[in-house]
Amino acid sequence: MTATSAAPPRQLAALNPIQQLKAGHLPRRLVQLYVGLVLYGASMGLMVQGNLGLDPWDVLHSGIIKHIPLSFGTVVILMSFVVLLAWIPLRQWPGLGTVSNAIVIGLATDLTLSTVDRPDALWLRIVFMLCGVFVNALAGALYIGAQFGPGPRDGLMTGLVRRTGLSIRLVRTTIEIAVVAIGFLLGGVIGFGTVIYALSIGPLLHFLLPLFTVRLKTEPTE
Repeated sequence: MTATSAAPPRQLAALNPIQQLKAGHLPRRLVQLYVGLVLYGASMGLMVQGNLGLDPWDVLHSGIIKHIPLSFGTVVILMSFVVLLAWIPLRQWPGLGTVSNAIVIGLATDLTLSTVDRPDALWLRIVFMLCGVFVNALAGALYIGAQFGPGPRDGLMTGLVRRTGLSIRLVRTTIEIAVVAIGFLLGGVIGFGTVIYALSIGPLLHFLLPLFTVRLKTEPTE
């Protein structure tokens, strides 16, 4: 393909749940969605077992549970609904991916934690942490790129990207740093892995997301 006939960059489409299902390439997108969600849960399990720091949102969750008598999982669910409220002014549509996010990721995380032991060697824990960060970015690119609606927190990111015109790298990194700062002030668990995640997830997702964004049959412009 010559440069003059190259296709334009793939964009995330603003679709409602029905449009998401009718946008074509359904088998490939469903596989990509659920592979991404399973890998996302596995990446979280790796970071937990690496025990070198939680990702920024989990730093926030761990800080919140120190101040209110709720379980970690309950706080995660409640925060998901709080974040979804921010979708309203961004006109961000939930979808199959949004609902699946809460279910599949949790199951995959529990499966990883039950089958992968926490290593004693520091170098192996570092490997777990680094693999967790990279797989997390890859998984996010897969399931967001399937265009079934992102999870609550990633939907906040993509909504801000669409509305502000800023890069994914800048928006994601800004959100992660802000969340980890609030979590730290609340007494959340923080470590070396938290810093690596916050600084690298934005650039990694910025690079990977265009590679896995499925070109839909109809991508309406706003």
